[in-house]
Amino acid sequence: MTSPTVLIVDDEDMVRTALEQWLRLSGFDTITAANAGQAMAAIDDRHPEIVLTDVRMPGLSGMDLLRSISERGLPTEVILITGHGDVPMAVEAMRAGAFDFLQKPYVPDQLVNSIARAAEKSRLKRELADLRRKLDGGESELSTRLIGASRVMEDLRRAVLELAAIPADIILLGETGTGKEVVARCLHDFSPRAKGPFVAVNCAAIPAELIESELFGHEAGAFTGASGQRIGKFEYANGGTLLLDEIESMPLLAQAKVLRVIQERVVERVGSNRQVPLDLRIVAASKVDLAAESQAGRFRADLYYRLNMATLDLPPLRDRGDDCVILFHHFLAEASRRFGRPVPTLHPADIGALVSHAWPGNVRELKAAADRFALGLGTSGKSISDMLGQRLPVAPSGESLGERLAAYERHLIEVELHRNSNSIAAAAEALQVPRRTLSEKMSRLGVRR
Repeated sequence: MTSPTVLIVDDEDMVRTALEQWLRLSGFDTITAANAGQAMAAIDDRHPEIVLTDVRMPGLSGMDLLRSISERGLPTEVILITGHGDVPMAVEAMRAGAFDFLQKPYVPDQLVNSIARAAEKSRLKRELADLRRKLDGGESELSTRLIGASRVMEDLRRAVLELAAIPADIILLGETGTGKEVVARCLHDFSPRAKGPFVAVNCAAIPAELIESELFGHEAGAFTGASGQRIGKFEYANGGTLLLDEIESMPLLAQAKVLRVIQERVVERVGSNRQVPLDLRIVAASKVDLAAESQAGRFRADLYYRLNMATLDLPPLRDRGDDCVILFHHFLAEASRRFGRPVPTLHPADIGALVSHAWPGNVRELKAAADRFALGLGTSGKSISDMLGQRLPVAPSGESLGERLAAYERHLIEVELHRNSNSIAAAAEALQVPRRTLSEKMSRLGVRR
């Protein structure tokens, strides 16, 4: 780690020289300036962590220099020194953002201690600024992959960026089709391991008798049919990320062996005694609650505890508000380009059908629906509600416009109540009406929870 740099600002040559010698002996890098103007030029050129300045100088004072640094929002800590200090001046300095205010004569060790603490604060401010820049830039890029404007998706994107930088194993929980592999890939691509391999394994698709060979590899002749050496998924993912998808489907015996590999970070191919060191991140994905599965004895509790360094819950599409409309537009444009067809026009009734549909298959179902709509399959030129098999209520033709509107209004309220677990407050917020108004409409229309 490089030594912190201290900018010494004083109009007296002897004072600058003495401070410079003392601070260099104390382990700091130093630069000097005879006035505030030179100091600002040195700050722009060298970006010191600490500015140690006298208060009273010809021209701009140390207080003026402090205010200029504070106004620019620089991650530089300022320590003021004066031989004419008093309480009001100290209070003004601290309000202006000074880290410390020392009055001559000061104890040298006190000055060194103050500079060391200021350097640590400056380091933390710089790291926080770097993290914010990465998060802002990464979130913009990530929004093109984890698409959605809902609050839950904003929170998910920020969590992905924060966890991507941390070398921790992660559990992804979410219903089928919520995008667990997409999130796992983002965790890899936005991490320091991005240049390494990303390996995805569907544990449910591997026969129990082959899972050890698939995960750990084998040597030639290790068992009948093993004609050559095979590198397992753990070893193949070395230096990168391994996704164990549907890990709840892994046999208990295999779970015990996977636990040992994860704990020791070494793997032995079947039929070999040589241990291969591993440097990789494990991302385990499940459509069921692994904590509940471990309590029920269907998943090893020790493996769950070892993997559960961090958990991300992926929201189902029905809890993401109008994200289904944004996603449908995105997938529809993609499908139209892929199939070489014009992008179909969505009508207001189509938007209502997208929002009111439950989407049990989540994003995967939505994408398939967008593909079908782009091709015109299953629609016969009709609306999305026809394609989804929805039947919006339509009053008999003999009824009045008011009666037909009431039937549709009743349907919309029932849909929102269903989507919000019969919460009148949540349904009122979704429909953007006061709760009392919604209650009155429910009573008038005969809608019951």
